[in-house]
Amino acid sequence: MISPRIDRLLQHVDSDYASVVVAAKRARQINSYYHNLGEGTFDEFPPPMVETRSKNYLTIALEEVADGKIKYHYR
Repeated sequence: MISPRIDRLLQHVDSDYASVVVAAKRARQINSYYHNLGEGTFDEFPPPMVETRSKNYLTIALEEVADGKIKYHYR
């Protein structure tokens, strides 16, 4: 089962495609945050914005999207 559910994600994004793109980009930022945290430089990327038990960066990013913590716009 996918968590969070797709219907929760679609409340905050325009389409399935947008949810994938936004979550993938945010997951890369979270990965970079944790990588830079060990080096002592974490100014560039914000930490995760939700409390979660998951260690998977994509799941954390999807939870942020589902909670409405991430805003995006098309170029």
